[in-house]
Amino acid sequence: MNNFLNIQSLSAKVEDKLIINNLNLNVDKGEVHAIMGPNGSGKSTLSNVLAGKDGYEITSGIINFCGEDLMSLKPNERSNRGIFLAFQYPVEIPGVTNINFIKTALDSNRKHRGLDPLKPGDFLKLIKEKSKILGIPEDRLKRQLNVGFSGGEKKRNEALQLLMLDPSLAILDETDSGLDVDAFKIVADSINSRRNNDSSMLIITHYQRLLERIEPDFVHVFINGSIIESGGPELASEIESNGYERFTDVK
Repeated sequence: MNNFLNIQSLSAKVEDKLIINNLNLNVDKGEVHAIMGPNGSGKSTLSNVLAGKDGYEITSGIINFCGEDLMSLKPNERSNRGIFLAFQYPVEIPGVTNINFIKTALDSNRKHRGLDPLKPGDFLKLIKEKSKILGIPEDRLKRQLNVGFSGGEKKRNEALQLLMLDPSLAILDETDSGLDVDAFKIVADSINSRRNNDSSMLIITHYQRLLERIEPDFVHVFINGSIIESGGPELASEIESNGYERFTDVK
């Protein structure tokens, strides 16, 4: 069995409707996997199930992450073990500042690993450094989390959380949506810069442009809650040129 992320025969319902249907997927350390599929195929449901979001009923299958049953863990426990989800639609959290949100999450993750919290000066130096990479002004760190932010600002903010928390498994749910050309390049390149042999990424996207900057090892076509074909980057190129007609015709 794959000892990083192993999904076997996973099925999940939302409000009694089957969304994930007998899904199998293995992700090993250091790998980048892309999931592409038409709207409503279940891609975001998969990301939410992996993160432990409420409202999803697992009807069968297993999710094993680093030797543990992922489904037995609460969302914060999954985060502490190195799972990060960049939401398709980042939520606003009034009353909580950006900087406090990130520090709380980072302190929790470090505590789980047996590490002391970063000293305030070290934390400020680190978050300013990462913010500069993403073109995020320092005053935005003091604002309430995502409140009043544009779509692109929210996505940059998600990328900042990713760089600060440095998870072992990053699930990126349409991180490229809502970004203008310049912001897209900055966010994509910053994500790509953390690619290494100890961390993996699961990228959910509609567009080849993201996969041109973060070249995946594997591309999976997701239709009706299942992976129906897998390949390399050439599969993303085919989808960009021809859409999903070839794959939907067989379902």
